[in-house]
Amino acid sequence: MFDHISYMSDNGCNIKLKENAELTMNLMNLHLVLEDSTKKILAEVDDMDGETVKARFLGEIVGNRLIGGTIRKPTLDASIRVIDRSEIPLITGSDVAGYMKLGASPFYDDFPVYLDVNNFFSNHFAIFGNTGSGKSCGTTRLFQNMFHDQRLNPYKANVFIFDSSGEYYTAFRNLNEINSTYNYRYISTNETDGLGEKLRIPIYLLNKDDLALLLQCTSHSQLPIIERMLKLALVFSQNDMDATAYKNHLIAKAIMTILYTNETAPNKRNEIFSIIASCSTPQFNLEAPVQGVGYVRKFRECFLIDNSGNFTESVLLTEYLNSFIKEDYDNYEPHKGVFYDLNTMERALNFTLISEGWLRNEQTYGDSVTLRVRLHALLVGENAKYFDVKEYVSLESYLSSLLIKDGKKYQIVNINLNDIDDDFAKVLTKIFSRLIFDFAKGLKYRASIPFHIVLEEAHRYIQSDNDRFLFGYNIFERIAKEGRKYGVIMGLISQRPVEISDTVISQCTNFLIFKINHPIDVEYIRKMVPNITDEIIEKQKSLQSGTCLGFGLGFKIPLIVRMEMPDPAPMSGNCDVVKIWSGNQAASQPAATPAPAPTVTTSAPVAPVAPVQPTVPATSVAPSAPVVPTTEPVITSTPEIIQIPTFVTPTTPTVPAPEKFDDSFVVTTPVAPVAPVAPVQPVAPTTGPVLEIDDDDDGDKGIDFE
Repeated sequence: MFDHISYMSDNGCNIKLKENAELTMNLMNLHLVLEDSTKKILAEVDDMDGETVKARFLGEIVGNRLIGGTIRKPTLDASIRVIDRSEIPLITGSDVAGYMKLGASPFYDDFPVYLDVNNFFSNHFAIFGNTGSGKSCGTTRLFQNMFHDQRLNPYKANVFIFDSSGEYYTAFRNLNEINSTYNYRYISTNETDGLGEKLRIPIYLLNKDDLALLLQCTSHSQLPIIERMLKLALVFSQNDMDATAYKNHLIAKAIMTILYTNETAPNKRNEIFSIIASCSTPQFNLEAPVQGVGYVRKFRECFLIDNSGNFTESVLLTEYLNSFIKEDYDNYEPHKGVFYDLNTMERALNFTLISEGWLRNEQTYGDSVTLRVRLHALLVGENAKYFDVKEYVSLESYLSSLLIKDGKKYQIVNINLNDIDDDFAKVLTKIFSRLIFDFAKGLKYRASIPFHIVLEEAHRYIQSDNDRFLFGYNIFERIAKEGRKYGVIMGLISQRPVEISDTVISQCTNFLIFKINHPIDVEYIRKMVPNITDEIIEKQKSLQSGTCLGFGLGFKIPLIVRMEMPDPAPMSGNCDVVKIWSGNQAASQPAATPAPAPTVTTSAPVAPVAPVQPTVPATSVAPSAPVVPTTEPVITSTPEIIQIPTFVTPTTPTVPAPEKFDDSFVVTTPVAPVAPVAPVQPVAPTTGPVLEIDDDDDGDKGIDFE
């Protein structure tokens, strides 16, 4: 079939076909072996022009191994042949330990394609494709194959999937049917559908940068305010510090500062009363008694103005204020690890603004008021419930409570963010990512606990936003650049890669690219994705749904892979408008609504309104009337709250002896979760699951949860 090499370049060659050669196969995208006396070079057919075949060099076959890239080129008299079946595993991978099945090759009679698990899952990866191209199904199939592979046994996997539509619930809710030790957890911002547990984040685990994102800071001048607010929140929550005395110290200094200004007495009084209105204590309020020599004045009476324009009790007032000022308080540094809530933070912000005089400064007044308004809006708004945690837990214990509960280790934690707006969802993903990254960095043995952060619709969260301007970094970009060495791996799933941060994409080393048509996205991938070629770009344009182009460290060479449909599938299908329009399915009942076995009440349900009968022309046959559902059960299920250690439970549980899974996980069975019933009197909590880190030197390669 092949005659000889007629032309050779650094990247490929042209091959002349024999005269009158009969082609018995389609050569496009097939792989050729160019062999001479010293080497075997693997090439791929990219194009055909009459009797000339254009091939691109992929690598060199050395023994039974394919080495990507070519330094040595074949000679012009090298023999040329199509790769034989025994050599196909060199490019598709083998069914051996360390590899798992990804899909099948459509060019080699559905020969299975295997993924190098370590090289794929220990590096950042991205899955791109148009809507409807198979991204969600491909992602689901990828993880389902991982759990189905008995050689992998990913019991210690920690996969956090941030999902904006709840579509992965149906795909993984029965994960333990594969193996009884595998478990899936669904946490949701939607607290009305009865499917997921409530999302709760301890506000005291947030640092200055997290709060700046939460309060939508826009200028550097707001960061010192937040930093001071955090310090005061800690001070007000210390066990070894008299919070009231510290507050009195701050109020007294703030009032004293105002008294020594050159403003008029009425203006001074107005500012002081404004301080008392926002920050008061038993010793500093308008009715507080101020003891003089032989007489008592109310605090407000100390600000009466005489004919000279001075306060009548200025001496008494000065002595009273000086009695509360403690200079050593200014050098007090609170210790961390204490509980506080949003209410404490708001009080801390109010004291911050009076103590440092931000409200009296024209340049910082606007920034200060903005922070005060936004914090109060958060406190009284719907989003406050996501920070409603009643007791202190450490970062380790909080992550433990997400990954271990009721004696179960959860390999997949799916956090659904479909009930909040994009801005707040982006902040939450950044907070979770920062918490995970900080925990991983603090481990004694680097990368001893791997975490995978999978972001569905990643273009909603990973953007070139204001973070670098404010803090000097973006948490996703930091994880992309540094996370791999700490075992924190990101997985991006998106239909608009052009909207994702350039830095993050440039650090991805594995790609599954489904069909993408938009020219801007195609050109962006061409420029940003490492080691991508024009040939790969052209191939992805003609892919079928469910077929992707896989390349990167997890693959021998770039391959077109047809992936199987996941079983079960995610809720990512289209709306069946024909079925709904025809009346065969009530519009109020989605076709794929996942639901656990609900509690059905016997209360009288509300019957749905029957659809209007269509008008039938006289000459046509009347269509059958659409089926009208009779009655609908009333679902009364209450979402379960995430059990954080020391949470209050409504009943007295029976706590069995601690269970030990293996040398890596020691799990103390926690108390029963909060039952979905009306509130009852709380019972003293018991200790919940604790994530132990094996920091001893016993040579144990596993990780204990403590």
